[in-house]
Amino acid sequence: MSCFVEIRHFVPYSLPKLSKMIPTLSIITAAHDRIRPYIHHTPTLTCQTLNRVSGADLYFKCENFQKIGAFKARGGVNAVLSLTPEELKNGVTTHSSGNHAQAIAYAAGLVGTKAYIVMPRTAPQVKKDAVRGYGAEVIECEPTLEARESTVERVIAEHGATMIHPFNDYRVIAGQATATKELIEDHGPFDVIMAPVGGGGLLSGTALAAHYLAPKTEIIAGEPEGAADAVLSFKTGNIEKAPYIDTIADGLLTNLGDKTLEIIRLHVRDILLVSDPEIIAAMRLIWERMKIIIEPSCAVPFAALLRHKERFEGKKVGIILTGGNVDLGKLPFGSN
Repeated sequence: MSCFVEIRHFVPYSLPKLSKMIPTLSIITAAHDRIRPYIHHTPTLTCQTLNRVSGADLYFKCENFQKIGAFKARGGVNAVLSLTPEELKNGVTTHSSGNHAQAIAYAAGLVGTKAYIVMPRTAPQVKKDAVRGYGAEVIECEPTLEARESTVERVIAEHGATMIHPFNDYRVIAGQATATKELIEDHGPFDVIMAPVGGGGLLSGTALAAHYLAPKTEIIAGEPEGAADAVLSFKTGNIEKAPYIDTIADGLLTNLGDKTLEIIRLHVRDILLVSDPEIIAAMRLIWERMKIIIEPSCAVPFAALLRHKERFEGKKVGIILTGGNVDLGKLPFGSN
């Protein structure tokens, strides 16, 4: 059952100027070189049926085939490998509903340090099991941002672990940018590249890579109607919260950070909202026609494209398929 969180009192705050710290192309290239031995250069797939359905020329960057089953391996590995021995000696910690958690657990194993992962108790069991499988300690908390952050603070106080933020960290953003770097280098240029948006780490990295390597490419994001904070933040320039939370896309429930919002407002053209039925329909279409496993959050940009076909008609569109860590016991397709 989905949880509802109605935001009644929220005062937006202005963002500091961070532009001078945004990762450059040389930083993204260095991140790619750093993580290359530990990640997959994922394939890009096409599907003539989906081209006919959408009216566009689609290229799917399959990060569902990535290490840990999601693009998050890129940012997590880059962040951990960028830490000093002093920062690593007491372990690392983060909070995540699943994929970033697995990424940090995997990366911690690469460098031989302990990982303390804070996960909401409502996170998919398949993701909790995977995190433990990488050797990390999972600490469960209530499914709120406040609970996540306070639990991480307790872990840091008890163990002295180094925090790696799931998205609002330039090392993470630079790592995530390498997916689009590969996509453009392998199959570019594109008219449009699409990605989902939650906290904005992937979208920020996607926008930066395209800005440096294919500046004429439009970056467009998809976001669930039931977690529509990024579209509000995009419009106001302040970090906003969603009016309510109720979506199957469990990987997109977080708010933007100051770093990700600045990059998104600089380099993203638009954020398009989609409903849960549209997400499920897009997810099912990819499962049935491409014969690959994707999770609901992953289907959001394709759902946005299908909702706005006229906007993308005849265009060459790259779509980042972000992950495939779905609980097979809870598929949303029904019996039909």
